[in-house]
Amino acid sequence: MEHELKELIKKCDLAIKHEDFETLMNYYTEDAILVVKPGMIAKGKEEIKKAFIAIAKYFNNSIVPTQGEMIILEAGDTALVISQTLLTADKMDSEYSMDRRATYVFKKNSQGEWLCAIDNSYGTDIISN
Repeated sequence: MEHELKELIKKCDLAIKHEDFETLMNYYTEDAILVVKPGMIAKGKEEIKKAFIAIAKYFNNSIVPTQGEMIILEAGDTALVISQTLLTADKMDSEYSMDRRATYVFKKNSQGEWLCAIDNSYGTDIISN
């Protein structure tokens, strides 16, 4: 049986593809952070939503995220997800790789629902050499 977080991440990817950012925000904690790009972080749902709108525009409203291999490490109400994240878009000249090793941190809320607290599609690539 697939871990419920895999299905949740598929829903997030679909919301990003369809630019349904209102629905997407339902999957984030109130104090979540999104690594927009190395050195730039959006904090809280309002900033994250604005960042996703800007990201969509940057990719000519054509970005399609999908997940490859995924490892989920769960401890109580916290889960670390390490995933191969693949991005496709009409604009392919991004300065960042479109094939990433993402890291996500999810927390369960009081209703037992998983919500994303840290969304880092760059994984350890955010560490500069």
